[in-house]
Amino acid sequence: MYLFRRLLVLPLALAATAAAGLVPAAGAGAPGSAPAAPGDLLSYVVNSAADDATLDRVEAATHAAGGTVVAAYPKIGVTVAHSADPHFGPRLRAVRGVQSAGATRTAPLPRTAAAVGEGAFRTYRDPGETGRQPRGDTAGGVPQEPLEADQWSLRVVRADRAHEISTGSPDVTVGVLDNGVEDTHPDLAANFSASRSADCSGGVADTRPGAWRPYPGDGIEGHGTWVSGQIAAPRNGAGVAGVAPDVTIASIRTASADGRIYAESGVCALVFAADHGIDVANMSFSMDPWHFVCPDDPDQRAILDAVTRAHRYAAGRGVLQIAAAGNGSRHLADPTFTDVESPTDATPTERTVDPAECPVLPHMLPGVVSAASVGSENLKADHSDYGLGVIDAAAPGGDDYQIPDTPSKDGYVLSTWLDGGYSSGPGTSAATAQASGVAALLASAHPRASAAELRRMLLAQADNPGCPDGYDPDGDGVDNAVCAGGDRYNGFYGAGVVDALDAVRR
Repeated sequence: MYLFRRLLVLPLALAATAAAGLVPAAGAGAPGSAPAAPGDLLSYVVNSAADDATLDRVEAATHAAGGTVVAAYPKIGVTVAHSADPHFGPRLRAVRGVQSAGATRTAPLPRTAAAVGEGAFRTYRDPGETGRQPRGDTAGGVPQEPLEADQWSLRVVRADRAHEISTGSPDVTVGVLDNGVEDTHPDLAANFSASRSADCSGGVADTRPGAWRPYPGDGIEGHGTWVSGQIAAPRNGAGVAGVAPDVTIASIRTASADGRIYAESGVCALVFAADHGIDVANMSFSMDPWHFVCPDDPDQRAILDAVTRAHRYAAGRGVLQIAAAGNGSRHLADPTFTDVESPTDATPTERTVDPAECPVLPHMLPGVVSAASVGSENLKADHSDYGLGVIDAAAPGGDDYQIPDTPSKDGYVLSTWLDGGYSSGPGTSAATAQASGVAALLASAHPRASAAELRRMLLAQADNPGCPDGYDPDGDGVDNAVCAGGDRYNGFYGAGVVDALDAVRR
């Protein structure tokens, strides 16, 4: 599920004055898929001990049940399998050494996409590693990019001032786990790494040239490209500037052809990031099909187990993970929260959940930085989810009610888009990207820091606005949310709004 709303599409040569249009979230407005029936092909994760004997038993049991092993991740004991046997989950859970096993979705796999690499894959010429032109010392003032006057978000995190000291290091790579990146965009190409990019949407890394680019018609269009520009669009005299304009970006496509992100693709993406030198993983999404993943259900328990294993593996290999908190204005610390969104791949069923027991993946995993949104006035964005003990930090995500003093008066976040264009939009997707950019600047300044150390520094340097006296952004006389906590840590901003200038001050 992608955490994004409206877009303002700007062709390469135009200023930010085009008309705005609405883009629904992935799957919005589409009829729900029917729950899987006997004989439907489903995808599963099987989580087991990581020894060879157990993994061999898992493979044998999968074949015995008429299933197929799609991918095995022996370092973390996760196997991805496809099966049409409705009893596949219980059968694999009975195998000695298996801790959990379950379906990763409720709707069947599309038959045309059952085999990895089939379906909507497109082949492109490999651009290779595009040459860079290092900027060197930028002290003494930085020339503005053509559209930078409308990038109020850079000023909120003080990236404009940070760039007078550092624009980041090409040795630092941010992996964009998303729906793909248009790496040929003139405002992204110079900072893109093909060798660290892949398509993980089928549960196994596909590194063929161009596999990392978006699927046509996936319903989320240029989301990954928009995120990437916020992180690392270079200062090259074109378009916009990213928060860390000289760091490297890589695309690890995690969304399937329908725009959804399932556990197997998340596991693949995190393991790939860990094994390919990714320093920061930007995850501007929540996982499908369960918005809250409750371990009292065996399928959801298997999803939680698999993603947690991949997260821990990546963190242990130095990957700082930053994820979007969500755009539903939801109080995620409410122990009696009503989930009306799950499953996202079928007709949702209302249920009461405790987010402390049923986390939203990936942002509620321990150690992941959960990013909330603020608008141009440094106030919580109306769309942003919140909750004391849930939100770790905040960053610009745009807001309808906070209008900046910019040429366009556009309160959304401006960045790169498909076909060499530019777009503005709001959401915690943007906040995640802005926080990832600041984290990349930190990683550039502290190249030997661990993921945990980078996380600690990111939060310690954040600036907290504190809880407002009241929160009524639409002016109807009723508070839209209540901020719990104090001036240093609270449910609206966590530790505070991330700060790029402090990140580059050694």
